[in-house]
Amino acid sequence: MAAAKEFVEKESRLDRLFLNAGVMALPPGVTEQGYEIQFGTNHLGHALLTKLLLPTLIKTAEGKGGKEDVRVITLSSAGHAPASGINFDKLKTSMDSFTTSTMSRYAQSKLANVLFAKELARRYPSLTSVALHPGVVKTNLWESTINWWGVGRLVTIIRDTLYTSVEDGAKGQLWAGTAEGVKSGQYYTPVGVTGQDTRVACNMELAKKLWDWTDKELEQYTL
Repeated sequence: MAAAKEFVEKESRLDRLFLNAGVMALPPGVTEQGYEIQFGTNHLGHALLTKLLLPTLIKTAEGKGGKEDVRVITLSSAGHAPASGINFDKLKTSMDSFTTSTMSRYAQSKLANVLFAKELARRYPSLTSVALHPGVVKTNLWESTINWWGVGRLVTIIRDTLYTSVEDGAKGQLWAGTAEGVKSGQYYTPVGVTGQDTRVACNMELAKKLWDWTDKELEQYTL
């Protein structure tokens, strides 16, 4: 909230918003506000930042007779398909019994990223809003996963050998932020490939439900 406040006090326009912070494979826990820690970090944090900056994004898009190119790029994952979709009733718990693993909770948060990006595109056609999978990138995000699998050194060797470099992993976001022909409401895989979002990620009724639920939860921070 402080970052958004400082930004709008200093700047009058915002052309690109990249939502790419995140956590993965954490043990059961909750955020300071009481939400399941991966969902709270990966979805709600990004949703709040977007909502706080939305007036600036829209104002920028309305410039030059509404012909300004303003984009919101949300980082998701190929693993965005938890079997049970989004368990709204349990989001204010650690969800330590959710399905079978921490990766199910991670997948739920990444599904929320895709749905949020698609609903943002539907509600605000003056913006270009997309979600994307960056590839399997060699970052420290995998450290918690390695620890969770309990096979440390072996997974580290595989990661260092086979995973995409950080430089290459950034190309999908750079493409989405700069290329011509990027279509709002799409989910992309590297680089610029469509058609790989899951069935649940195309459920616009669920996208609306998530948007409304998120709006209600963030009301106290956005008024």
